[in-house]
Amino acid sequence: MGYIDNILFAVLLGLGFGYFISNVKKLVRNIKLGQDVDRSDNKSERWANMARIALGQSKMVKRPIAGILHIIVYIGFVIINIELLEIIIDGLFGTHRVFAFMGTAYDVLIGSFEILAILVLFAVITFLIRRNIIKLKRFVHNDLKGWPKGDANYILYFEIALMALFLLMNASDLALQEKGAPHFIKAGAFPISQFIAPIFSGMETGTLIILERVFWWTHITGILIFMNYLYFSKHLHILLAFPNTYFADLNPLGKFNNLESVTKEVKLMMDPNADPFAAPPADADAAPTKFGASDVQDLNWVQLLNAYTCTECGRCTSSCPANITGKKLSPRKIMMDTRDRMEEVGRNIDANKGVFIPDNKTLLNDYITPEELWACTSCNACVEECPVNISPLSIIMDMRRYLVMEQSAAPMSLNAMMTNVENNGAPWQYSQQDRLNWKNEN
Repeated sequence: MGYIDNILFAVLLGLGFGYFISNVKKLVRNIKLGQDVDRSDNKSERWANMARIALGQSKMVKRPIAGILHIIVYIGFVIINIELLEIIIDGLFGTHRVFAFMGTAYDVLIGSFEILAILVLFAVITFLIRRNIIKLKRFVHNDLKGWPKGDANYILYFEIALMALFLLMNASDLALQEKGAPHFIKAGAFPISQFIAPIFSGMETGTLIILERVFWWTHITGILIFMNYLYFSKHLHILLAFPNTYFADLNPLGKFNNLESVTKEVKLMMDPNADPFAAPPADADAAPTKFGASDVQDLNWVQLLNAYTCTECGRCTSSCPANITGKKLSPRKIMMDTRDRMEEVGRNIDANKGVFIPDNKTLLNDYITPEELWACTSCNACVEECPVNISPLSIIMDMRRYLVMEQSAAPMSLNAMMTNVENNGAPWQYSQQDRLNWKNEN
């Protein structure tokens, strides 16, 4: 009988981590649907970016209230879950507070965990108030209807439950320590739960042990559920912010990449000595290269990583001049739509034993409309504002390229401008002979 709890715990742990690993494999598979792009350069700068932005939260504090509260939750999430190691060891081997041998250091750790837990509760309740009572504009936007709106609240409820269970577990443990219950050794400092412990003081030791075990089991089960919920939630950024900031584009924001196939053709045209037939023939069975992107498979893997990393915070959309002036474009929706389409493609692959069967749907038109794409001013405000270095603009530009180069579907004003450049050498509808006539005007 003494080993039943340990066996049940091992099974619970195996199921929790097994399902998590299964979802991580799906995540990696979906990201690899994207085209290859080399982000192995400037490793020192990339590590510095990750340390400063993902670990140091440097872009979060540009909006100080949300930034400071987020840092509290972030630190609480990272540090408090150090206790998870002790819980796992205790659960597997039937020990209790196995790290108590650390003495004063252990007291400091538990005490700091409790202070962080109460700070996290304060921060999370403030976030709930901002979302549901104050209703900040970026949290009641049309983008966040349905699941995204619920998801933001569910995760906050989860965090409240986990922090409350942690404090209740410690409070009942403290009450058992004071009663001298066997197995519950005196260890730890409890600056917060000492004020909760008195509610357990009149209980029988047996009842109190049952309550402590209920809090302990519910707490660890909640952590495992939370861990597996991340895959389905915007809070996947807790894990992906680190690789996302590492692999972010290091070029200046105004610099756009050139299509290699187009660059090659231009070089051939500009070089009078170039032999267009010198290049080796292309593989006859290979699909022709697509200009731009119409679906998630045409985007690169970093853009797909961006989509999974999106926190749905809305800082991009609240800073977008097109959105502010009433246009349909929302950079946040661009990222959410890309992720939703990627998930749809992933489910298609799962349902067809690892092979994608065309479903007559694409990211362009079925999720993102040309109206949204052409509303973008390419000002990079969304990229500058994103706290984890996501670039909605790169996706917008690749889809615009597809519209222009594959479908000749640019807006009339843009087509007129490009025609003028081709015919007149300038965007204006004047012949080259008349372009300097203005200098003769009085």
